[in-house]
Amino acid sequence: MGQSSSSAAVLSRRDSNHSHRSKPKLTAVVSPMQVEESCEFDIIDGSLDYISDLPDECLACIFQSLSSADRKRCSLVCRRWLSIEGQSRHRLSLNAQSDLFTMVPVLLSRFDSVTKLALKCDRRSASIGDEALEAISARCRNLTRLKLRSCRDITDTGMAALAKNCKGLKKLSCGSCTFGAKGMNAVLDNCASLEELSVKRLRGITDGAAAEPIGPGLAASSLKMICLKELYNGQCFGPLIIGSKNLRTLKLFRCSGDWDKLLQVIADRVTSMVEIHLERLQVSDAGLAAISNCLDLEILHLVKTPECTNFGLVSVAERCKLLRKLHIDGWKANRIGDEGLIAVAKNCPNLQELVLIGVNPTKNSIEMLASNCPNLERLALCGSDTVGDAEICCIAAKCVALKKLCIKSCPVSDHGMEALASGCPNLVKVKVKKCRGVTCEGADWLRTSRGSVAVNLDSGEVEHQDASVSDVGAQENGVEFALAPGQMPAAPVASSSTVRSTSFKARLGLLSGRSLVACTLRRWSSGNSSSRS
Repeated sequence: MGQSSSSAAVLSRRDSNHSHRSKPKLTAVVSPMQVEESCEFDIIDGSLDYISDLPDECLACIFQSLSSADRKRCSLVCRRWLSIEGQSRHRLSLNAQSDLFTMVPVLLSRFDSVTKLALKCDRRSASIGDEALEAISARCRNLTRLKLRSCRDITDTGMAALAKNCKGLKKLSCGSCTFGAKGMNAVLDNCASLEELSVKRLRGITDGAAAEPIGPGLAASSLKMICLKELYNGQCFGPLIIGSKNLRTLKLFRCSGDWDKLLQVIADRVTSMVEIHLERLQVSDAGLAAISNCLDLEILHLVKTPECTNFGLVSVAERCKLLRKLHIDGWKANRIGDEGLIAVAKNCPNLQELVLIGVNPTKNSIEMLASNCPNLERLALCGSDTVGDAEICCIAAKCVALKKLCIKSCPVSDHGMEALASGCPNLVKVKVKKCRGVTCEGADWLRTSRGSVAVNLDSGEVEHQDASVSDVGAQENGVEFALAPGQMPAAPVASSSTVRSTSFKARLGLLSGRSLVACTLRRWSSGNSSSRS
C-alpha cells in the first residue's frame, strides 16, 4: 500500500515535540474503498511505518486509551486492527430490539472478550426474548456486569439460562423488565459472586401478598449493595436483604408498603451497613431506631419521609457516631429541626457533608454543628425559612473547614455574602440560587474580595421547588457534591431528578436566564459608566 490517494488508511501521530502533558493521539481516516487484506506496508506518506511492528498487546493498549468513536474508526483500517480492537473490547452496549437475535453470532464472535454488557431497548419497540438472551449468555460466559433496560420480552426462563451460563456475574442492574421472582431467584442461586444488585420497576412481582419471596440464595454471602426502586412489592426482597450478612449499602426508593417492621429485622441481622438511603418510603421513627443498630453507619439519606421526626434522628445520632454524610429532605413538614441537628452535632464529630432541604434550622443548631464538627466541608441549605444573614454569619465565623456552600431559596441578603468574604478560610465554592436578597453586586463583591472562591449566582424565581436524591451521586436540588472527601467539582452540575411538571420552566433555565441577562446588562452599564468617567 503506497502513497496513492486510494490508500485504505492514513495514519497520523502528534509531533513528539508537542506538549508532554497531552496524551499522544492516534487517528485514522478511512476511505470509502474496501479495507485492505493486510496493513503490512513500509511507507505512509513518505515516512517509515512503525505501526505494523507493534505487538498486538501494545496496539490493544492504544485502542483502550481512545474514545469509542476513534476505536470504531481505527477498527476499519485493516483486518488486523479489526480483530485486535474486537478482542480488546471488554465493554459493549447493544440496542436490544428483537432483531438483535439474528446478529448475535456475528457480533459476539468479534467481541469475544466482553465482560461488561448493556442491553437496552426502546420502550416502544419489541425487545429481545429468552432465546436471544440465552444465545448471548452462552457466548459471554465471562460476564461480570450486566445491565438490562426495558427488555420486556425476557421471562423467568431467559433469566434462568443467563444465570447458568454466567455464574461469574458480579453486578446486575435491571429496569422496566417483566420477569419475576423465579428469574431473580435463579440468578441469586447460581451467581455466587454477585456483589451489587439494582432493581427498578420490575413488573413481574406485583402479585401482592402472594408474591414469591426473593432470596437469599448463594449470592447473599457476597452481596455488598442492594438498590430497589419503584417496586410495588419490594418487600418480597426481604429474605435477600436479611440474608446478606456482608451488606454495606442499602438503597430503597419509592417502594410501597410499611417498612418499619422489615427494617427492624434487617437491622438486627445485618449490622455491617455503612450507607442507607430511604426516599419516599413509609417509614417512621421506629424504623430510624432500628437503623441505629448499625453502629458503623457513615452515610444516611432521609428524603421525603414525613413520619420521621427529631426523636428518630436523635436515636440515630446517639448510636451511629461515625456518621460522615447526612442528607435530609424534610419536605416542609417541620418535624426535623434544631433538636435532631443538635444531637447530630453532639454525637457525630466526623460529619463532613450536611444537606438540609425543607428543614428549618436556626442559629442554635448551626452554631453547634459548626463548633462540634470540625471536619464539615460541604454544606447545603435549601428551602429554609429560618436561614438568614445571622445564620450565614455564624457559618462564616465558625465553619473553618468548609469548602463548599450552597444556599437555595433562603432569606439571605448581600450582608451574608459580606460575612463570607472574611470567613471560612478554606472556602472554594459558593452557590446561591433563588435567594432574592442576594444581588449581582453582592456576588461580584464576594468574587472581588475572595479571588480564589468560585461564586455561582442564580437569583431567578421559580414556581415550585422540589428535590430528589434517588440517583447515585449526591444531587440535592441542583447541587452535586463530590463524594470523595476533599474533592470539589470545578463547575456546578445541574440536577436531573426534578419530578414535577410545574418546575419545567425552571429546569430549562428560562426564568433564571432573564435574571442573568439583566445582571450582565447592569454590569456592562456600570462598566461603561466608569470607563467614561
